[in-house]
Amino acid sequence: MNYWLMKSEPDTFGIDDLATRPNRTEHWDGVRNYQARNMMRDGMKPGDRVLFYHSNCDEPGIAGLMEVVREGYPDHTAFDPEAKYHDPGSDPANPRWFMVDVKYLRHLGRNISLRELRQYADGPLQDLPLLRKGNRLSIMPVTGEQWAFILALE
Repeated sequence: MNYWLMKSEPDTFGIDDLATRPNRTEHWDGVRNYQARNMMRDGMKPGDRVLFYHSNCDEPGIAGLMEVVREGYPDHTAFDPEAKYHDPGSDPANPRWFMVDVKYLRHLGRNISLRELRQYADGPLQDLPLLRKGNRLSIMPVTGEQWAFILALE
């Protein structure tokens, strides 16, 4: 099993939105960064665990847990001219963008804020991509040790 962190703005799609979807499952669309795309296309597998991170809000932080339930497949929103994430250069025969399906597992007992996580940047979370200066990726790997440490903060 692999571990990941996926960011979303709670005003756009938050942990509460995922929890209310049918079967508590939704596709994670709209990723338009090649490195993040590669992680979804090549790295994420069913059963992988995910930290749901709320970004661009009053208190950015980890709000809940998800599970990958479908591995990477073409992001259909890239082909739809009416879709927010339409990409006219993406071809259904050779798709440029991919997505995965995720399932809500649970809210954390409390939001684990970015501010709190930064307190451990010189210790157990020193290699956590989220804490690297300039890292703006919406998807990033998390080690098993980092996962366990973060959940112990709950």
